Amino acid sequence: MDIYLVGGAVRDGLLGHYHTPHPGADGTPHADRDWVVVGATPEAMVARGFLPVGRDFPVFLHPITREEYALARTERKTARGYHGFAFQAHPNVTLEEDLARRDLTVNAMALPAAALDADGRFDPQHPALVDPYGGRRDLQARVLRHVTDAFHEDPVRVLRMARFCARWPEFTVAPDTQALLRQMVDHGEVDHLVPERVWQELSRGLMEPRPSRMLGLLRDCGALKVLLPEVDRLWGVPQRAEYHPEIDTGVHLNLVLDMAARLQTPLTVRFACLCHDLGKGTTPADVLPRHIGHEARSVKLLQAVCERWRVPRDCKELAEVVAREHGHVHQSLGLGAEATLRLLERCDAIRRPQRFAEVLRACECDARGRLGRADDAYPQAARLHAALDAALAVDTAPIAQAVLAHATDPAKAGLQVARAIAQARAQAVAQALGATV
Repeated sequence: MDIYLVGGAVRDGLLGHYHTPHPGADGTPHADRDWVVVGATPEAMVARGFLPVGRDFPVFLHPITREEYALARTERKTARGYHGFAFQAHPNVTLEEDLARRDLTVNAMALPAAALDADGRFDPQHPALVDPYGGRRDLQARVLRHVTDAFHEDPVRVLRMARFCARWPEFTVAPDTQALLRQMVDHGEVDHLVPERVWQELSRGLMEPRPSRMLGLLRDCGALKVLLPEVDRLWGVPQRAEYHPEIDTGVHLNLVLDMAARLQTPLTVRFACLCHDLGKGTTPADVLPRHIGHEARSVKLLQAVCERWRVPRDCKELAEVVAREHGHVHQSLGLGAEATLRLLERCDAIRRPQRFAEVLRACECDARGRLGRADDAYPQAARLHAALDAALAVDTAPIAQAVLAHATDPAKAGLQVARAIAQARAQAVAQALGATV
């Protein structure tokens, strides 16, 4: 049998970024590397100590490194959607045939395992590089190009292509590949994507250095209208007059997402940034460009998105708070102590201060995601953090004890305690902000 390093590890190594083994949580080495085995059978792999894990096709874990080793295989489309494939793994399948089923030329290169040193590095000019589809050429030209027309058989590749665009802003998509993406959408392949894969690819794309490019490619091929019509509707909708009306809400969204990437925010914040203005895409014409009531519409629309693609709860909950309250956070510099405390309470900041920090991060991305505002300060965050710290510093136990000690009506005692604590917190916030209650 012959063993080859394939896919992203080869591509990234040619770019100077190596996937080197690292200790995993269980103490064994792990690395984001894929291996293909040519000329082997499942029985031969098991005999060498490999652990079979693949359900649909033969994939094995290395007995020491736990990296995945797959038998060289071909695939044939049998039905629509991500699962509509029949695979054939046979010792006679060649490496070139295995590489032909891959998505992009830059991912369809291989290198013999013997060409790697102990650290997983290799000579980019190594003569043993297997590159039957011009992947090195496209890598040098910074072009993303499909390997064969079989690309169109897997709808997940539309999302993967969008994610790669977000990862490598300097890469362009080959015109024939762009045309093939549109054809896939027109033929309804994207309609058959399962929620788990859609969320997996969207979330990965949001975490790339330029998430706006993911939306750009999905819009260009028509997939955004299918997968996220709520987002697609933002393009062509004018911004409020004070927020550069020369750009529309879709362009603003791009700037916000890229600011979230620039600030290295977590996925929860980036998803909130994606959804915070969805309601502007359904703003009635008679209130444009003021977008009155878009916050409530945004919450309703993002809830539909979360249900459709099974978005994790932490992302959904943060997005709801940001969609509902981002306007109030922006205007919080003018709020008094009591109004500031009410804002904190609506955001559940006292109970969940860490999540509130993410709320402020998303709001900062929204404020700085505007033309000429990228390097602006966001003093609202510092002010609200100070207010929250003051509210959290209030010792509520003696306040409750004092109220209960003088309560004459047990039925009203709870409300009296809540009012007393709120008053103490408002006074603490006022002192911290130099404001009046």
